[in-house]
Amino acid sequence: MARKVGTALAGNPAITQAKGRLARGGARTLAAACFVSAGLAALSAAQPARAAMNFCAAPALQTSERTNSDPGVKALVAEVQAHVNDVPHPLARLHTEGTLPHEGIYDQSVEAEKELDLMRNAALAWRATSDDRFLKLVDRFLYAWVTTYQPSFNPIDETRFEALILAYDMTASALPVKTRNATMLFLNKFANGYIQQVDAQPRPLKGTFANNWQSHRVKLIAMTAFTLDNRKMIATAQRLFVEHIGDNVAPDGSTLDFTERDALHYVTYDLQPLVTAALAARRHNRNWLPERAANGATLASALDWLTPYALGEKTHEEFVHSSVPFDAKRREAGLPGYTGAWDPKNAAELFHLAARLDGRYAPIALKLAPTPPAWLAVCLPLPAR
Repeated sequence: MARKVGTALAGNPAITQAKGRLARGGARTLAAACFVSAGLAALSAAQPARAAMNFCAAPALQTSERTNSDPGVKALVAEVQAHVNDVPHPLARLHTEGTLPHEGIYDQSVEAEKELDLMRNAALAWRATSDDRFLKLVDRFLYAWVTTYQPSFNPIDETRFEALILAYDMTASALPVKTRNATMLFLNKFANGYIQQVDAQPRPLKGTFANNWQSHRVKLIAMTAFTLDNRKMIATAQRLFVEHIGDNVAPDGSTLDFTERDALHYVTYDLQPLVTAALAARRHNRNWLPERAANGATLASALDWLTPYALGEKTHEEFVHSSVPFDAKRREAGLPGYTGAWDPKNAAELFHLAARLDGRYAPIALKLAPTPPAWLAVCLPLPAR
């Protein structure tokens, strides 16, 4: 067992830190990390424990010189530091889909979702500084959420759980065994529930199993699969990704959501989770960007279809012919973006993510926004090679 755990920990940045602290007398830190990884090996039947950092590329920002010289890192660390003593308030359920602000638990859900982002940002701050206060914040919030939340398997309500997955992905090897095991159980239940839901549907997939809802399901399944390094789940994620490209993207790159909603808003909402899923795959040396579906469509062709709109070469009036009544309801409620011309800046995060897959999207991203979202700048600071 010792040899297996040692192999699993090889190259792990968290363990490298622990060894450094061991040399200064911090033996308990390394021992705890080893016991955590041993717990993972016992709990995961699919694969032995592996190093974290599957999604985020930068494993070594832990120098004061880098932190102080990079404004994005410094700003993110400062933002997290303001919440370092916060207490988690997890909900057993989130629900925003199909509701307007102030309806049902919409407002409570939006507020609670901020804790998911805080976890991710705290994990990034820990990577950047090695400050254990940030790791303890992740531990505290992660354990509270995975032992409270009950998955509804509504991908619109649960899409923001990508932040929780990333938080675990970056800290797994250094978390207490209790948190690590509880999170693994939660994520396995979470992803397998979505897989069972999709695989129970008749083929070809239709409705919300072919539109943007499925994009969010695929993202959550893929991110979990690669984070857990579960080979069976990874194979399923890739199968569902390619199937969804065929169901959702036409050979010319246009999407089902554009046909249904007559809105570029939903094209970006549809493609962003698929790009995120492809980024998770890329960190494991799998290139999903050119993966071709049975109809010849690819994720790259969908991004290329959107590009003239993002560059302002084409324009589009939003939701004019949408077939979904809720779009009219949101327009009547005065929510921004549901009438008038589409603002290309709404695709900024999508193209900044895509630029990490393929550098040819970087000029588009930079035109839309000079800098990516803070978390992405720290997580993937360099464009794709």
